[in-house]
Amino acid sequence: MTGMTIRVLLADDQSTLRAAYRMILDSQPDIEVVAEAADGTSAVAEARRLRPDVCLLDIRMPGVDGLEATRLLAGPDAAQPLKVVIATTFDLDEYVHRALHNGACGFVLKDCSPALLIEAVRAAAVGDSLISPSVTVRLLRHMAGQRARPVAPPPFEPLTPREQDVVAMVAKGLTNDEVATALHVTLSTVKTHLANSQRKLGARNRVEVAARAWQHGLVRGPAVRRAAVGPSRADA
Repeated sequence: MTGMTIRVLLADDQSTLRAAYRMILDSQPDIEVVAEAADGTSAVAEARRLRPDVCLLDIRMPGVDGLEATRLLAGPDAAQPLKVVIATTFDLDEYVHRALHNGACGFVLKDCSPALLIEAVRAAAVGDSLISPSVTVRLLRHMAGQRARPVAPPPFEPLTPREQDVVAMVAKGLTNDEVATALHVTLSTVKTHLANSQRKLGARNRVEVAARAWQHGLVRGPAVRRAAVGPSRADA
């Protein structure tokens, strides 16, 4: 990031929503909206020119849509990938999966609280990820359904028991702080376990860590309420 300020580009074809996002984000002392775009083509051009810390993109825009813009800016073929958060009215599974596959590190709904929007931008800026809770439930249900079909053994280095604990909680939608509290360990310990797990799973971010965890049966049971997660065994 540039200094202590998170530079954000907004892209949405509705000027009223861009104005609302700008008001919410600019009200924070550590966030500054540096550009706006009303279509995907302009968003990609401005993002490449300004290289903001976070791009907040709508999905349905004229020309290049938000999903394709995400691929161009953050996908595997992007020479210098940027951090992209999708903000949309539509929480369809197809959109969620395409956005994450194309490199998005956050996915929130437009009716989310201002606090969640701000949290998603801050998480993306530091290399973390945040998915709107309602979207997380849809994603996890889909991944759980996929596990009913025969799959090949997971093609990655085995995780330690503690790494499995951390990955399972991340896959159920908990933040790093909540994982640390539940496991009675420090935040830095959680980050270390998550970084090791990400490397072993071949994931680009925590969203892909969660997806791989569900795809390969590393998580048991439905998504849990955060407050319901209890302590686990001692640190490995």
